[in-house]
Amino acid sequence: MKQLSGRLLSKLSCNAILVSANQNILFLTGFDGFCKGEREAYLLLTKQKNYIFTDGRYTEAVKKFIPNFKLIEISPSKKFTDILKEIVVKEKIKKIAIDEDDISVKEFLKIKKIVKVCSDKNTIQKLREIKKPYEVSQIKKACRLGDLTFKHILAQIKTGITEQELSKKIEMFILSKNASISFAPIVAFGDNSSSPHHVAGSKKLQRNETVLLDFGVKINNYCSDMTRTIFFGKATDEQKRIYETVLEAQNKAIKFLESSIVNRKSIKCFEIDSVSRRYIISQGFPSIPHSLGHGIGLEVHENPRLSPKSDSILKKGMVFSIEPGIYIPGFGGVRIEDLVFYDGKNPQLISRAKKQIIEL
Repeated sequence: MKQLSGRLLSKLSCNAILVSANQNILFLTGFDGFCKGEREAYLLLTKQKNYIFTDGRYTEAVKKFIPNFKLIEISPSKKFTDILKEIVVKEKIKKIAIDEDDISVKEFLKIKKIVKVCSDKNTIQKLREIKKPYEVSQIKKACRLGDLTFKHILAQIKTGITEQELSKKIEMFILSKNASISFAPIVAFGDNSSSPHHVAGSKKLQRNETVLLDFGVKINNYCSDMTRTIFFGKATDEQKRIYETVLEAQNKAIKFLESSIVNRKSIKCFEIDSVSRRYIISQGFPSIPHSLGHGIGLEVHENPRLSPKSDSILKKGMVFSIEPGIYIPGFGGVRIEDLVFYDGKNPQLISRAKKQIIEL
């Protein structure tokens, strides 16, 4: 860990890094026992030591699972900021980098009174972009269960079932396989499918309606994410045209990846987005209202971002989604999403559920 903290600090003009985001703490320590919705721990990485601050509820667990960090208990009478001030003085720390996307304004103002603050410039996020073999293996396991879940859930789609009921069936199946969901499933019927992040409601499914399913599995803290759109009944000619356009937009992005790799070109993530986006617009449909894709790992949405403004370059070890979509308000939408692993030689599709038009 000292070697890692040294590498991190060498990339910054700071003497220490304060890590507050739960997923970054998990990444650096392997410990997932802290509550995701609460601030229950901090890490402080300095040139001399690696510290973990938490309260007495976690003392035993931290000593057992994170022995390479110096544990400092915090409490109402022994506040984190008071201890931080002591360490700053003792180690002569002039500047601390913080998780700028995670620290609250209140925390920032308190820390700023103690020491000069700078941004970590997503240094830890950059490390998380490149997945180690173990991480890739867990994401692949999650994808395989995602494929199985989709196959199972097709048999559950019936007239009169509500979006919420189908969402719950997805969750219960995943739980029955000793895994968990990586996010609340998106289930959208009919014209609700024109909203990319529709929240499943009480709408009942009727014949000849679109069914959009977006869900993910989490295994050993690593996530999957996939979307499929099917037709409950007979798809209209326009629905088929939309579906085929989305599928071809995804295929074009994958082929662009393959050809760029063969030609040994540096692949910019915004270029991948552009290939799908331009094709959809060329067919007379509105532009994709979201990015073409995103990285995935300990969180569903990580770097790299495949968006028009992305400055990311595709690198060996990245896992990301490709998810073009067309959404027509009052009519419906289609999205197809798969995960891709780039091994340095080929883009490997690691979610493999059927993508041909399905009419139930």
